[in-house]
Amino acid sequence: MSNRFAIILAAGQGTRMKSKLYKVLHPVCGKPMVQHVVEQVSQLGLQEIVTIVGHGAELVKEQLGEQSKFALQAEQLGTAHAVSQAISLLGQETGTTLVICGDTPLITAETMEALLQHHEEMGAKATVLTAYIEDPTGYGRIVRNDKGYVEKIVEHKDASDDERKLREINTGTYCFDNQALFESLKKVSNENVQGEYYLPDVIEILKKEGSIVSAYQTDRFEETLGVNDRIALSQAEDIMKKRINQKHMMNGVTLIDPNNTYISADAVIGSDTIIYPGTVIERETTIGSDCVIGPHTTLKDSEVGNGTAIRQSTVHDSRIGNDVAIGPFAHIRPDSVIGNDVRVGNFVEIKKSIFGDGSKASHLSYIGDAEVGTDVNLGCGSITVNYDGENKFKTVIGDGAFIGCNSNLVAPVTVGEGAYVAAGSTITDHVPAKALSIARARQVNKQDYVEKMLQKKN
Repeated sequence: MSNRFAIILAAGQGTRMKSKLYKVLHPVCGKPMVQHVVEQVSQLGLQEIVTIVGHGAELVKEQLGEQSKFALQAEQLGTAHAVSQAISLLGQETGTTLVICGDTPLITAETMEALLQHHEEMGAKATVLTAYIEDPTGYGRIVRNDKGYVEKIVEHKDASDDERKLREINTGTYCFDNQALFESLKKVSNENVQGEYYLPDVIEILKKEGSIVSAYQTDRFEETLGVNDRIALSQAEDIMKKRINQKHMMNGVTLIDPNNTYISADAVIGSDTIIYPGTVIERETTIGSDCVIGPHTTLKDSEVGNGTAIRQSTVHDSRIGNDVAIGPFAHIRPDSVIGNDVRVGNFVEIKKSIFGDGSKASHLSYIGDAEVGTDVNLGCGSITVNYDGENKFKTVIGDGAFIGCNSNLVAPVTVGEGAYVAAGSTITDHVPAKALSIARARQVNKQDYVEKMLQKKN
């Protein structure tokens, strides 16, 4: 097998997106379009990947990092001009070069590998990835000769009536003999209405020189969808979502309503987990087996153990243990570590805290900047008072402690192992182990106070 290279075209501004965000950085199922493309291309065992960048170049470089080399197209003068910017990196190489657009997030490694193999088997100088569609309006048509090779690619506006009846279209993805590509690029003219240098012209140049130009027709037209506006972006999102959801269902995950379940391309979910509608699983979230997630739950960059239930709640950048019950309406904020057999109930918020095995905060509590031991019970309305207006402070609650309802633990403070805090207390000093702490005013009852007050009003 010859050396293989790839050029990813990602320099267009994407004006039809009507967005401040550079086009190829628009996410599909939580991941930038160009990232999807690079990850699929990276599976092909290539010697080099070169991404052509223009508007927003630094942002694209930051996104892709060392996954690609980069070439700058300072002026957008057409696709042939874009590819020619890679000459300093690939111009001297021999082998096969794949050229693909960075706004085709649905393309798969399998399709690109089939294209490469067809190109090499045919001994072609260029091979076009094509697709057959019922309504080819607006697409360039593939005109083949009697041997099945590509005679020419004709744009819709330039096509004759007979050519417009053709339903095999150009998807905009190509394979080239690398040397033939860069030699032909030097001959491409910009004598057209737009005054730009078009990559399909290379096909015409190679054909006139007597080279074999082949075509590989994929039966997966949806993979070739190019995203140029928000409508196409939503179509790509829908197709990608179905692809991801089907993968998880085939792996033993139950999705009650796949049309209303949103899972990132990088999520990992164990078998026999059930996911209810309205659930959003973002970025690199890992969920174990036998879990129940949702309905209406958001998980982002988090790790969830086995047998855990999270209902109508939000978990961000945190770790959740095994056999945990969270929600409804709980919020686990970043840098939280929830142990095993924990109960986090209605309207409980946990932030940057460790919550030990077997502990419970069943309702209406805030636990921030805290270290909660094992088998701790936080009564309804208990909170850690972690912020004095300028700095955050830590609360430590020992194993087996019991915090009564409506208690305030004013950090920095420690409640010792096995200690009790009476309901309604505001704790400002450390509580020794196994002590009972009461921090509230003594109750005073004033007899007949209401009757005397009413008499004064009259």
